[in-house]
Amino acid sequence: MQEKAKQIIVDYFNSHNIKNHKITQNDVYVVWFCKTLQNWKVLATTNIADGMYYEITHNGDKNETYVDVYKKWENFCVNN
Repeated sequence: MQEKAKQIIVDYFNSHNIKNHKITQNDVYVVWFCKTLQNWKVLATTNIADGMYYEITHNGDKNETYVDVYKKWENFCVNN
């Protein structure tokens, strides 16, 4: 499951990267993974400093996998 998600990210990155930089599964890091029954979700990023974040969700009932790609705009602290 995680390997499938990593390959989806590699394929997406390599087909959309405008700087012609290619990555492999070794460049993808799974941040969070969850499996419930036949469904699973992976949150991942790469070692490329482009601020991209990937959410891969598999719907086992339909045997479909969905990909959400996000761009991190900023990170800041809010004091409580």
